[in-house]
Amino acid sequence: MVLMNLLSVDGLAVVTNVLDLAGVFASALLGGSIARTMDFDLFGFLVVGFVSGLGGGMLRDTLLQNGPPVALVDPLYVPVAIAGALIAFFVSFSELTWDRLFTVLDAAVIGFWAVVGVQRTFDAGLDWPAAIIMGTITAVGGGAMRDLLLRRVPAVFGGNALYATVAVAASAVMVIASALGSPSIGIIAAIALSLGLRWGAVRRGWGLPNGREWQPKSTLGSLLRRGRSLRRSRVLRPDALRLLRRPGRRTGRGSVREEHDTSGDSSLDG
Repeated sequence: MVLMNLLSVDGLAVVTNVLDLAGVFASALLGGSIARTMDFDLFGFLVVGFVSGLGGGMLRDTLLQNGPPVALVDPLYVPVAIAGALIAFFVSFSELTWDRLFTVLDAAVIGFWAVVGVQRTFDAGLDWPAAIIMGTITAVGGGAMRDLLLRRVPAVFGGNALYATVAVAASAVMVIASALGSPSIGIIAAIALSLGLRWGAVRRGWGLPNGREWQPKSTLGSLLRRGRSLRRSRVLRPDALRLLRRPGRRTGRGSVREEHDTSGDSSLDG
């Protein structure tokens, strides 16, 4: 069954560009807000806003190899990113206002860029698996680059509310709608899904399980944990370190036979 498409091919291209620019502006604004919390100067705001707003799209376009990155060709992208960073520099929001604004902008950016990444991938002639991957990279790539630049753990690695999962879900919705012949409906559904999932993740604590409570039960895992604890306490047992480095035969009370024993015997024989 083919659903009704609300946009022509040219109209879809225009909407994709608008969503891309909106994502650039919003993400640069978010990056600028993080620069404010770190007490950066104006240049720091611009750099963080530039990376946050343009990093994901440039990474996507580089991987697609479908011409130069659009941010380097279209004259609007860099000014829009700079505008978002400058607004974050000059305008100071209250904590309550920024908390609400951040949640909405963050969710909207994921939806916008998931849609754009999928559409750009289809325009490059690739199939749906690549479209989902590129949609996810577009949505989370700029934020991951920004966090690495600022020596923060990227949000895509978890430990927080749903982030990359939302990008994957929104990209999949856009892919399904495009396969049904209605990418315009897919745009609306993907953005709505992104807003809903992020709201639930932030307000209701939705998230994926993590592995903090799991620990390896094997002998090697126990030795590795023991080695880490010894390094932390700066009390290094040579026998434990040798056991971690190479296999050996135990002698006595848990010690490892050392190689220089045999060398000593050979010297005596000589």
